[in-house]
Amino acid sequence: MKITRIEAVRVNFPPYTQPQGTRPSWAEDAEVANPMSRYAHVKRMRSMWLPNWEQVWCKITAEDGTWGLGQTDNGPISAAIINTQFAKQLVGQDCFATEKIADMMLRMTKPYGTQGLASYAISAVDLALWDLKGKLLDKPVYQLLGGPAHDKMFCYVTGNDVDWYKELGFKAFKLACPYGPADGWDGIRKNEEFVANAREVIGDDAELMLDCWMAFDVDYTIRLAEALRPYRLKWMEECLLSEDLEAHVELRQRLPWQTLTTGEHWYTHFPFQWAATHKVVDILQPDINWVGGVTTCQKIVAIAEASGLSVMLHGGARNPYGQHFSYAFAGVPWLEYFIGSRPGVPLEDAPRLPGQPVAVDGYLVPSDAPGFGLEIPEAWMEPF
Repeated sequence: MKITRIEAVRVNFPPYTQPQGTRPSWAEDAEVANPMSRYAHVKRMRSMWLPNWEQVWCKITAEDGTWGLGQTDNGPISAAIINTQFAKQLVGQDCFATEKIADMMLRMTKPYGTQGLASYAISAVDLALWDLKGKLLDKPVYQLLGGPAHDKMFCYVTGNDVDWYKELGFKAFKLACPYGPADGWDGIRKNEEFVANAREVIGDDAELMLDCWMAFDVDYTIRLAEALRPYRLKWMEECLLSEDLEAHVELRQRLPWQTLTTGEHWYTHFPFQWAATHKVVDILQPDINWVGGVTTCQKIVAIAEASGLSVMLHGGARNPYGQHFSYAFAGVPWLEYFIGSRPGVPLEDAPRLPGQPVAVDGYLVPSDAPGFGLEIPEAWMEPF
């Protein structure tokens, strides 16, 4: 079965209205430490400096009219790569040749760099291909990957409304860290108070983690880790700038007792191979919508298993792509469940993709519909 069309599309979802009588979500106004926090004019919110680029979807159509959908970010750039380069080279290829097509895309993007924006476009194409394969074979993608490796996926929740998440039944919680080096010692003190309050809410039996989103340097990470030691963090995540590889080595050497994780801003499988070889982190966290899709994530799981590491996809539960992949691999023990919706709003009533399952009491099972189980009609799509 050949590919007859590849195109970047916009999906127009029905509008969502915030329910009345609910308290605002942490995601609506919380300060989160980030790489630009040293600049006061944009310190307050990441939205003040991040580009306003919408999501983009890739639609791939086969000879018999069956189509698959993949999704990624950085819409204008990703769409240009999909439409002006990938489509011209990949139309006519075998729909099932995912490894060959992934290799072609990696090599096609070498002149301007695969690691970075190009990787987003690669991810959308790869995910669309796996969705298409599942539909053509009438099987969920997790079956194509070898079948379920779990009875159900244990989910840890990311967000700062921990009282609500506890009520929903979650038993593992990851906080978004508010303060970084720009806030000095006072910021460390405030971070400790923030973590201590969360530990008090969730109790001693729950797991607690801290997401640092590339905001720190080595020295600040060590000082903060020492201050937070009484609260038994399971891990500290993405403390350093993703490209500063030597800093990752130094941090591992100077902070041997703390579990460290990173990877959402690494692209292709090569940085993960480096991380495993140099033993700089304990858990690898690729984003399936950014790193290169299912095909690249398969390589990363193989790297991890050969190195005694585990993989937990960044935002793995936020769409069916991460859900299906995680469900199929024993080397992916937990699923990240980001919640930005308002406390008091049941998960089934919060914004989500049509056909996407939600967690129940902190566990999730993916849809068993063909492909990734997305229920997005063609009528919602338009050219990007």
